[in-house]
Amino acid sequence: MSLSSRRWVRVLVISSAVLSTACGGDVSGQSRPAETTPPTTTRSAPTSGNPAAGIEGIVRVDYPGGLHADPGQRVAYDQSPPFGGAHDAVWADCAGIVYPTAVRNEHMVHALEHGTVWIAYHPEQVTGSALNRLKAKVDGQPYLMLSPYPTLDKPISLQSWGHQLKLDRADDRRIDDFIKALRSNRFTTPEPGARCDPADPTVFDATNPPPFDPSPPGPDTMPVTPR
Repeated sequence: MSLSSRRWVRVLVISSAVLSTACGGDVSGQSRPAETTPPTTTRSAPTSGNPAAGIEGIVRVDYPGGLHADPGQRVAYDQSPPFGGAHDAVWADCAGIVYPTAVRNEHMVHALEHGTVWIAYHPEQVTGSALNRLKAKVDGQPYLMLSPYPTLDKPISLQSWGHQLKLDRADDRRIDDFIKALRSNRFTTPEPGARCDPADPTVFDATNPPPFDPSPPGPDTMPVTPR
């Protein structure tokens, strides 16, 4: 091999190593494990780059996406209702579904990862015209879902991935602001545009969804994020 040829081979080898490293792998082709950190809660005003900037009262938490619990396994959520972190591999139907009963957290959180806004309400505090107002916002609308949440500490709570807003009234204008800013938002959602129709009706049936479990998590619970 000529000197000129050897130089070209050397350049190609170095270039391949650089490209491999830039894509998250090493030279041998093995991918490097993703590093995760505990979620960080923010209650101060969002930065100007956040679509929810200016909506008073939002709580933000940075959660990694793509963390799946084993089938049926519970997750030790750090927020109530939860709005990010580990979740079931099967998502809740989020195509404008009004659930009449409380639904298992792990399915609802997966729907948030797809860009859904979940409106939860206390069934004893939101009734009549107030409940009808919420139903009208959700029914048949893509990437929206509504359900009662019996342990809620406020009448209403809105969740999108990494964002939560708790309110006292169904006529609060911030409900519409939250939906407009955060539904299917590609800057705040790990998997924007992912499916909302049922993935596996044998696991999640929107007409008879897995029920919410208010009991404390047990010893086999998956942490909300890896430590």
